[in-house]
Amino acid sequence: MPAQTADIVVIGAGMAGASAAAHLAERARVILLEREAQPGYHSTGRSAALFTETYGNLPVRLLTKASRDFYLAQAGGLAEHPILTPRGVLLYAPEEQLGELDAAWQEMAPLDPALRRLDGAAAAALVPVLRPGAVRAAILEPQAMDIDVHGLHQAYLRRLRRQGGRLICDAPVTALARRGGAWTAATPAGEFAAPVVVNAAGAWADEVAGLAGLPPIGLVPKRRTALIVPPPAGIEVSAWPMVIDVGETGYFKPDAGKLLVSPADETPVPPCDAQPEELDVAVAIDRLTRVTVLEVKRVERRWAGLRSFVADKTPVNGFDPLAEGFFWLAAQGGYGIQTAEGMAQTAAGLIAEGRLPARIAGFGLDAAVLSPARIAGRG
Repeated sequence: MPAQTADIVVIGAGMAGASAAAHLAERARVILLEREAQPGYHSTGRSAALFTETYGNLPVRLLTKASRDFYLAQAGGLAEHPILTPRGVLLYAPEEQLGELDAAWQEMAPLDPALRRLDGAAAAALVPVLRPGAVRAAILEPQAMDIDVHGLHQAYLRRLRRQGGRLICDAPVTALARRGGAWTAATPAGEFAAPVVVNAAGAWADEVAGLAGLPPIGLVPKRRTALIVPPPAGIEVSAWPMVIDVGETGYFKPDAGKLLVSPADETPVPPCDAQPEELDVAVAIDRLTRVTVLEVKRVERRWAGLRSFVADKTPVNGFDPLAEGFFWLAAQGGYGIQTAEGMAQTAAGLIAEGRLPARIAGFGLDAAVLSPARIAGRG
């Protein structure tokens, strides 16, 4: 059977691939390939995403700023519900970490004038279950917001379909080669060919590059664990901010009337269908009960996801200088949801026009900072 053809084949239908495919479909014929039976099964479907413009390094913060308006506009009107809803973040420190909190304040304060310094009593007034003496001081970021990850992802897929793009599931790429001026991706669902291939395969992006005969960019997938526990009877938690220590060793936040808890683990693992380890679940509960007076009598749900980083913790977004038509959209780490729109606009501009869109460049972003050419051995 001959290969099905398009202008662009995108590999991976998580948030990165879906958002880029949706933008690209406005000006090209796009096929979006997904290895699983449904898109967003791995990292996208397991994210406890928060929108905060103080999180990550400078490129990440700029991409986050570039995404805000689209999210506030309910994903261009394609989402059924608001994408962003108020949450806030309380970054706290016990006595021994006050120096780290001071350093965090110096870095964060210029980024958001709404940030506030709080003492332990003020922090406890916001989150009454904080254990007395456990929180010495805190920084409140009131403008941080929850992200409706599923709603955003579905909005991008809806946009893709309306533009004539195609989503093919159960289509893991088993071979990838360039011939006759096009990349041909072999999958159990058939072969798909296009002059440009976008590698948005998440934790599997280095493996996809290997199929194309390219060296890896050094992706390290890291497992993160999360669990849902019920709050104490009679306590309303919905107005609490997300609570995280300045050392990022654990956090909790309200989630649909319950509490989402994580030990903020970052355990390097091979690309896989990540599952929670009992030890990590126990660590999450221990850290929660050390900083609060909560008792965890049962865990209602537990899961794990992968966050993939390269060495500089900056996303990789650009054409590979070693192979014509091979485009990287990878290494989003823990920032992939909050930066998705900025990353997608960037990818679409670089692929279709060979440059950053004027809007993205206007935020001060430099395409070279994201380019795979910065990776050792590619420049």
